[in-house]
Parts: sequence; structure tokens; C-alpha cells
Amino acid sequence: MKLLRHGARGAEKPGMLDADGVIRDLSGVVPDIAGDVLSDAGLAALRAVDPASLPVVDPATRLGACVAGTGKFICIGLNYADHAAESGMAVPPEPVIFMKATSAMCGANDPIIIPRGSVKTDWEVELAVIIGAKAKYVSEAEAMDHVAGYAVTNDVSERAFQTERAGQWTKGKSCDNFGQIGPWLVTRDEVADPQDVAMWLTVNGHKYQNGSTRTMVYGVRHLVSYLSQFMTLHPGDVISTGTPPGVGLGQKPPHYLKAGDVVELGIDGLGQQRQDVIAD
Repeated sequence: MKLLRHGARGAEKPGMLDADGVIRDLSGVVPDIAGDVLSDAGLAALRAVDPASLPVVDPATRLGACVAGTGKFICIGLNYADHAAESGMAVPPEPVIFMKATSAMCGANDPIIIPRGSVKTDWEVELAVIIGAKAKYVSEAEAMDHVAGYAVTNDVSERAFQTERAGQWTKGKSCDNFGQIGPWLVTRDEVADPQDVAMWLTVNGHKYQNGSTRTMVYGVRHLVSYLSQFMTLHPGDVISTGTPPGVGLGQKPPHYLKAGDVVELGIDGLGQQRQDVIAD
């Protein structure tokens, strides 16, 4: 099942994508793609709805972030062995955790906004894990029971803000429109193995990232369990699991985004995104 949110920013309505690729409105069924709707019981109730009974949404309608009510947007750094190598950094002995402000979240095709003073705005295609049930001190064996599904996300990053200014990484990760997520939330039953999906990203048609979650150091099960030892995960929380090689920082010489660029990215089975790059 593919769930989504459609409409103007701040006024999105819940929806689903039917088997024919038609967007259907769910606002008469659930208030949003959030909270208990993301639980196993909530998702089962949505599966019981006949999509043909739901209103059709204009395909030109904007798609918002595919999940609402996100309390935490948790990112994992250096979680692909080949990306760590291109960054000249060692694979960490435990997952590197940092936060992206939830205000950075936006729709899959919303623009990337280069913030004022930026000289190193970069791209990162990532697999996002969306929590569906409260997780606290869960084991790896239990971890997947707490996952609602997956989505594509672009963990846009300003490298100078991230690493060349005093402090930690958050300010280089949290600018407005630095967290495109969607176009839809694909429920976990539709992803046979989250550790074996291909992912890619292009800038102006040139493919920079062409990787797979197979090279992820710490997999989804481990991450959900690991994070739940330090913080309670709640429905709607997002875990962005790291990026494969090919980011702008890793180019020789480094290459960063500029106004007028077009970024496209996708993950097999989870959909694609397209973003115009604009200046703030």
C-alpha cells in the first residue's frame, strides 16, 4: 500500500495511490497519515477500504511530506561503507546519530532552497524508515513490528554549515526544504528486503549516486533497536538511514548545487523525486 498526503503546504489531506497509479483521497476515512493510522491495525483498516470508492485527486495536485505528526527526524551518518571511504572517514563502531529539524520536511517535488550564505549545498539520497508503533528498548527480533513503512528522502546538507562552523551537524542539515520525503509511504509488507534495494540520484541528468542498501553498515533492524535504547520512537518518527557514495562533497573537485539545477532521485519500489534548486 502506498500512502501519501496531497494539497497545499500546511493543508495537506491524506490519500493513497491505487493499483492503477491514481491518487485517491482518504480524508473521509482518516484525519491524516499519522499516529494510530500508522499502526498495524490502522494500516489493516486502510487495506480494507476499496480504493474505487474514494474520490479521485487531480494528478497535478502537489504532494506533501508523506507522513505527518513527526516528532523526530533522526539521521544516521556514515552508514554506507563506500560513502565513508569517499569521505575519508572510518566506518563508525556504532551508528552516528544526528537530528534534522522537522521544519525541514517537505514534499518530494518541493524545491531545494539554497540558504543565505551557503556555498556548499549538497545532496544525499536516503532510505527513510517511518515508525508505526511506539518502540522503547526493543530487540532486533522485534524491531520490524514497529515499522510502518519506507520512503525516499533527500537529506540535503550544507557542508560548510555542517563541518566548518563550530558545533555539531544539525545546523547544516535543518534549513528549510532540506528534507524532501515521499512521494509516498510504502508499507513494509511491500518491501521484501530493505537491505537489498537500489537507489540513485542525478543532477542535471548526470548520475552521481548509484548505490544499494546492500552496502549499509547498520541495517534497519539494528537501527530501530539501537535508537530505541536511547529514546522512545513514536508513530510518525522518521529515521533517515544514510547515503551511498556520490555526494557532491566526494567529487574531485567537490561539486555543489546552484540555483537553476535540477535534482532527481529514487529508490526501487519507493518512487522518485524531482527538485528545482532555487536561492533563498
